[in-house]
Amino acid sequence: MTKKERFREFIAYFTEHQPEAETELTYRTPYELLVSVILSAQCTDKRVNMVTPALFEKFPTPELLAVSHFDELFPYIKSISYPNNKTKHLLGMAKILFEDFNSEVPSDINELQKLPGVGRKTANVISSVIFNQPAMAVDTHVFRVSKRLGLATQSAKNPLEIEKQLIRHIPKEYVAKAHHWLILHGRYVCLARKPKCEQCGLTYFCRYFKKTEAK
Repeated sequence: MTKKERFREFIAYFTEHQPEAETELTYRTPYELLVSVILSAQCTDKRVNMVTPALFEKFPTPELLAVSHFDELFPYIKSISYPNNKTKHLLGMAKILFEDFNSEVPSDINELQKLPGVGRKTANVISSVIFNQPAMAVDTHVFRVSKRLGLATQSAKNPLEIEKQLIRHIPKEYVAKAHHWLILHGRYVCLARKPKCEQCGLTYFCRYFKKTEAK
C-alpha cells in the first residue's frame, strides 16, 4: 500500500465512523480552552474537566486571572499534575493576554507561543479547535498512532517531524479532525502498552498489527 493510499484509507474510515470528532475538554470561550489545554499537559482531560468549573467561576476572564496571585489560584488546580508550574504559567499567560492582546486569544501560532505555558502543541490545538486552522497538534497519542499506522515514518524522532509528515499528506479540510481522530484512537483503542487490535477497524493496513501478527 502506498503512502497516498494509506492516508486515503485513514480518512475514509474515520469520516464514516467518527465524523464529528472533537476535543473532550469542556470549554465555552477561547480563553477557557486555552486554560484547559495548559492544564491538560501530562494530565487527563477528565481530571481537567473536574477542576475547571470552579476555576472558571472564580476567574471567568483573563483580567480577573491576571490580577490574582499564586496562593489564590493554586488551591483550584492543586489536584492537577505539576500544579506549581501550571499556576505560574496561568498567571503569566493571563497577564500577557490582558496587557498585550486586549484579552483576546490570538489565532497566530507564533503569537500564541509568546504566552507562558504555551508550546507548539498547545498553540496548534488552539489554532485548530478555535480558529479551524489546518494545524496538527502532536501529543503522545498522535505520535504513537501515526507511527503504528504507517502514516509517519518510524525514523521520526520528535513531534515536529511527525507534524510535518502528517500535514504534508492530509488535505487541509481534514487536518483539524484528523488531529482528534488520532488522539481519540490512541486514547481508547490504540493504547500504549496493550493496544486493542481486536476492536480496531484499521488493522488491514496497520503496520504495527502486521508486524505483531507475523511474530
